[in-house]
Amino acid sequence: MHYINKLTVIHTELSIYVPDPEWIKSTYEKLLANNGNTNFPYWAKIWASSRALAIFLRIEPKWIKDKSVLEIGAGIGLPTFNIAQQAATIIVSDYEPEAVALLEKNIQYLGLTNVKAMCIDWNQYPEDIHAETVLLSDINYAPDQFEVLLQLIHQLLDNRTTIIIATPRRISATLFAEKLQPFIKHTSLQKVEEDVSRFIEIQILILYS
Repeated sequence: MHYINKLTVIHTELSIYVPDPEWIKSTYEKLLANNGNTNFPYWAKIWASSRALAIFLRIEPKWIKDKSVLEIGAGIGLPTFNIAQQAATIIVSDYEPEAVALLEKNIQYLGLTNVKAMCIDWNQYPEDIHAETVLLSDINYAPDQFEVLLQLIHQLLDNRTTIIIATPRRISATLFAEKLQPFIKHTSLQKVEEDVSRFIEIQILILYS
């Protein structure tokens, strides 16, 4: 699918290219009519969790200030672009090549020299990539992925990585968070706008060993 990207103002200090929501909706509906198995491009939307994570890190920059950062399953990568000026280095990643292409476009547009986009699948996480802080926003939505995610999180914690997870308070997410409870050292709630005049609370979980 070819995406039409619009330069979008996130706040007074940040504008990035984002897929046009109306174009995505109409194109997806046409593709779905021809093929009922067409997957929605979930990466191509700025979700409430990524907004919440971006806000949290602006309020508490100590978690990423002058640190090496990795964002996994980044999609559009809003948290990364929101903190790029404060982190030492950032690898921003997604498993969808189209997402990585857009990440690279925004890196170039913003003139960022400390940010690198990579195609990373958390099912096959590269052992040679290390970061002091790892960012995960709304990654625990599919129960069939919970086991591999938990294994990856434990692997990162064993390497003394700080992990920051932003998640809606859905039932499946709660069950996922319960398994991480021994490592959750700090929590926060961020209320963000999900749709026009509709707000949602997002949990921020800070994990380290």
